[in-house]
Amino acid sequence: MTGSASVPELPETARLLAIVARLRAKDGCPWDREQTLDSLKPYLLEECYELLEAVDAGDADAHREELGDVLLQIALHTQIRGEEGRFSFEDVARVLSDKLVRRHPHVFGDVAVADSREVVKNWDAIKATEKRAATRTSLLDGVPKHLPALQRAQRLQSRASRAGFDWPDVSGVLDKVEEEVDEIREAAAAGDPARVEEELGDLLFSLVNLCRFQHVNAEDALRKTTGKFARRFHEIERRLQAEGKSLKDVTLAELDRHWDAAKELEKG
Repeated sequence: MTGSASVPELPETARLLAIVARLRAKDGCPWDREQTLDSLKPYLLEECYELLEAVDAGDADAHREELGDVLLQIALHTQIRGEEGRFSFEDVARVLSDKLVRRHPHVFGDVAVADSREVVKNWDAIKATEKRAATRTSLLDGVPKHLPALQRAQRLQSRASRAGFDWPDVSGVLDKVEEEVDEIREAAAAGDPARVEEELGDLLFSLVNLCRFQHVNAEDALRKTTGKFARRFHEIERRLQAEGKSLKDVTLAELDRHWDAAKELEKG
C-alpha cells in the first residue's frame, strides 16, 4: 500500500504527533493501526533498555536516537488514549508540569531546604497529600511490580528506610550477607532445592541492601558486570578463533589463560 499524504510544516513536537495520528488513521499504516496498549508493552520496555545502553556507551548520537524511540512510544500511547477520548499528549505534559511545580516548592515557592535529603522528604510529604496517594494503604504501594527484580528490591528498601525500618549502619548489612551465605550452605547440604532458592533470594535481597548503603544502584552494577563478562567472553572466542580452535577444543586451564589475557587487555 502506498500513499502521497504529507505532513504540514509544524514545530517538531506537533509534527511528530501529526505523523503518529496519520499512521493510526483509517488509511494509514496497517501495523500502526493494529497496535494496542497491550501490544506496545514489549516495545516500550525494549526501547527503554536500548536507551540505557546508549547512555552507558556515551554515544550522544545514539542517545538522541533512542530518546526519540522512547518518545515514539509515548506518542503512540497518547494517540490511542486520544482516540478513546481519554486524554491527549498535551494533557500528559500539563499534568507532569503541574506535578513538578507542586512538588518543588523550594524552587517555585517559598519553602527552604538544606540539601537533597530534605527535597526527598518534602516530595514524599506532598505526594502523600495528593488524591492518588490517598488511596494507598501501604508505604510500599506505588512501586511497580514489573520493575526488574533488583531495582524493585532497592526501591522497596528505600521506602522502608524512610519510615525508619533500616539497619543503623552498614555493619549490620554485612553481617546479614554473611548469615545468608551460611544459610545457603546449610540448605545445599540438606539437598533442599526449594530452600536453596529461598535462601538465594534472601542473599540477593541482602546484597541489594548493601548496594543501597554504599549508594550504588544494584541494577546498574549488575548490568555493568554482565557487560564486562560478555566483553571478556567475546575476547576469548576471538582469540580461540585466531588460533583455529573452538571452545570445545580447549581445556578449562586454557580458557582461564585467555580470560586473564582479556582482563589485562581491558586494563591496558
